[in-house]
Amino acid sequence: MDDQKKRKLTFFTIGLIFLLSGVEYAVILPTVWRYLQTLEAPPYFLGLALSAFSFSGLLSGPIFGHWSDRTRTTKKIILFANLFEILGNFMYFMGFSKWLLLSSRLVAGIGTGAGSSIFGFLTRSTAPEDRATVFAAVMACRQAGLLIGPAFNIFLRLCDFHLGPFVVNKYTAPGLFMCVLWFLLQLVVIFLYWDLPLQESAKVKERVLHGGTDAEDGKGREEEEEEDTDEEKPLITSQELVGSYGSVVPANSQTALNASLNHTSPPSPKPQVSYTSSGPGFFSSREFLREEVIVLLAAQFITLFNQTALETMVTPLTQKFFGYGELENSIMYCLCGIEVIAGFLFVRWLSRRVAERVVLAIGLAICNVSGIWCLIFMAKPLGDFTWMLTEFIIGVFLQVLGLPFVAVAQVSLFSKVTAEKTQGLSQGVRRSVGGLATILGPLWAGGLTDNLYIMMGVMMALLALLMIMLAFSYNRLVAPATEEHVDNSDNSSLS
Repeated sequence: MDDQKKRKLTFFTIGLIFLLSGVEYAVILPTVWRYLQTLEAPPYFLGLALSAFSFSGLLSGPIFGHWSDRTRTTKKIILFANLFEILGNFMYFMGFSKWLLLSSRLVAGIGTGAGSSIFGFLTRSTAPEDRATVFAAVMACRQAGLLIGPAFNIFLRLCDFHLGPFVVNKYTAPGLFMCVLWFLLQLVVIFLYWDLPLQESAKVKERVLHGGTDAEDGKGREEEEEEDTDEEKPLITSQELVGSYGSVVPANSQTALNASLNHTSPPSPKPQVSYTSSGPGFFSSREFLREEVIVLLAAQFITLFNQTALETMVTPLTQKFFGYGELENSIMYCLCGIEVIAGFLFVRWLSRRVAERVVLAIGLAICNVSGIWCLIFMAKPLGDFTWMLTEFIIGVFLQVLGLPFVAVAQVSLFSKVTAEKTQGLSQGVRRSVGGLATILGPLWAGGLTDNLYIMMGVMMALLALLMIMLAFSYNRLVAPATEEHVDNSDNSSLS
């Protein structure tokens, strides 16, 4: 099998992983509220159950990301993480008590940490200009899962039989269903997933570190850049080579590197940032305390906090005002999935024509409009059934509409303003910030279902704060790696 086919199959497998994560979310969410009620759980357990899944993912994400940075592999990490998904969903299927259900979401959430390794893998194997398109496609796969999931739920709700000592009904069936799907995915990963792009990365890195002989031959260098531009650009400007973005470059490594590259290009006239402190803790603090990184992490946190808070509120709200059950909620999530997929496809097209920060600004503007609408019309619905339903539909439509813009733009920009060498850890931190938001969001909404003005007022205040941060930091939301690579290329050509 040639490398190109292996690459396509690997990306296909990544798409399946995110597809199943979306299916799991869409299958579990519409039924977990009634499931907890059958186990005589108090109302706040809904927030705990939804937050538990995110909490364990928050902890496992940076660990799996750092693991992939050290080993430069992701296949073993994915296989290991999926074991937690299988076990957690089986525990959810058993459903003997509310505490077992809570524990099942904790265990299954550990498996989501593999996403950090996958995003790091995608960052290292794609060029910066193509990254938004790739990330949009991957996120669209998850949204496709959100679309397909409710369709499965329509059939799972018909289950009513015994499997040994276990009861299979419309509440426990989603756990068994997802357990089987994650097991089948293990087989797909074993046979269709390769760490091939990392091997190509290593070759480029070795060629650069050993003197770059093509630099002595102008024609050879032009051919090299034309053939490997997608792989070489990110690597040449990565942290391990130029010591940028607050990285820590040991003195002996920097000396050896300068000695090997001295005959190809003179020292850059721009002062290089170098810190004398050492250790991964120092690197992390410098990496994630820069202005543009903080803004993107804030965008990740606030948008996911608001999204999960509204999702937590939706099920009890539809039950209270419209009398919706599992079928109606599943149909609603299915329609939202169609809207989100269309949004991701549009963002994929738009990201090729405008900068990611423009896409981010558009998405946040839509989120602000949605927040204002929900604060005015959904906090205290007025009118008859038809009018209340119209208010609800518009609010949900606006909320869902802004998500693809913010999600794609912030993850693409984050991969460009952080170092490539530690993308696994960086993506783990980003996903952990999102995990913290998905923990606090349900807890915040779950405790304020009777005080919607307070709940939505704080959410609107957070969005306003984010817009202010974006306005002041807009000029810094660019890809410095690309700019620095261009500068270094110009210096080399002048020499």
